[in-house]
Amino acid sequence: MRILHVYSGNLYGGIETFLRTLARVQGRASELVHEFALCFEGRLSRELREAGAVVHLLGEVRVRRPWTVWRARAELSRLLERGEYAAVVCHAAWPQAIFGPVVRESRVPLVFHQHDALNGRHWLERWARVTRPDLIISNSRFSATTLASVYPEVPYEVRYYPVLPLPPVEPGERERVRAELGAREQEAVILQSCRMEAWKGHRLLLDALGRLKGLPGWVLWVAGGAQRPAEADYLAELEAQATRLGIRERVRFLGQRTDVPRLLRAADLHCQPNLGPEPFGLAFIEALQAGLPVVTTAMGAPLETIDSTCGVLVPPEPEALAEALQGLIQDGERRRQLGAGGPARAEALCAPEVFLRGLASDLGFLGAWARP
Repeated sequence: MRILHVYSGNLYGGIETFLRTLARVQGRASELVHEFALCFEGRLSRELREAGAVVHLLGEVRVRRPWTVWRARAELSRLLERGEYAAVVCHAAWPQAIFGPVVRESRVPLVFHQHDALNGRHWLERWARVTRPDLIISNSRFSATTLASVYPEVPYEVRYYPVLPLPPVEPGERERVRAELGAREQEAVILQSCRMEAWKGHRLLLDALGRLKGLPGWVLWVAGGAQRPAEADYLAELEAQATRLGIRERVRFLGQRTDVPRLLRAADLHCQPNLGPEPFGLAFIEALQAGLPVVTTAMGAPLETIDSTCGVLVPPEPEALAEALQGLIQDGERRRQLGAGGPARAEALCAPEVFLRGLASDLGFLGAWARP
């Protein structure tokens, strides 16, 4: 079955990482062939092509310029006329709203892949609600609990993202990365690697570490750069906050990185203390694969993925977070114990073969679900 995945492609985060991984692992399930239709050229389109995937460009879309929407819809319609696809998967509300009607008119089964929690109030979600999909694939049980606000009667399946094992460590790589970024071997490196968005908890993490400024033996690496003007302003606020708290010399803002696996291998623990529920959290799974204990807030999908064998869940409060971090900074043996539980946990949750088998099963039954 040929499956077409439709997405924007102009930013880079968890959805883009998932699509890149899907392109890389699709050869492990011969019953499905995945192609991709994007609106924007960029890092995602390059990485998909490097993985050997077919990428179709629909043309740049700006909702405030309706003619760009019409043009891209026409391009997708032509693609579906000649493509003989078994299903089209729209990733997130934006492509579902813009391209769902085209897929419905083509009579190709329509799948909505839910990557975020929904509330039905955002204008994109209200627009997406107009076109009912035949099936929803949710990235966590938590995300699925929010579907009723937009698609109350559509069948759904929960499928955790596939995550590839990290590449093998080259001899001396950990030491080289730490030296490059100015971390001493005896220091505990805390890594936060995510989009530069406020709900990811950067401010909370800095507040917690401000309470530990008298504690020696730790540094923080913040990986993830500003991709939009508002994110640039947010980054400037974080830098000012670190200065105000007296910890600026111990915090490295690393910007946008393409070598996160190297950073994970060189760090000692991973902390992303979300202020809102995380729909899934690929960064947590990657940290588990790297053998890092994960510290995050007790809400959303981490309640499904992070347990006492591999991490610590805390309330979204600086005092509680500081206490958890202090314990791990000072207790290297506990860090090693929790880190040792990570790879098995990641494999159990996110082995690519499990996702591919589940997806093939979902789409195999789609014909019976699809509306005429």
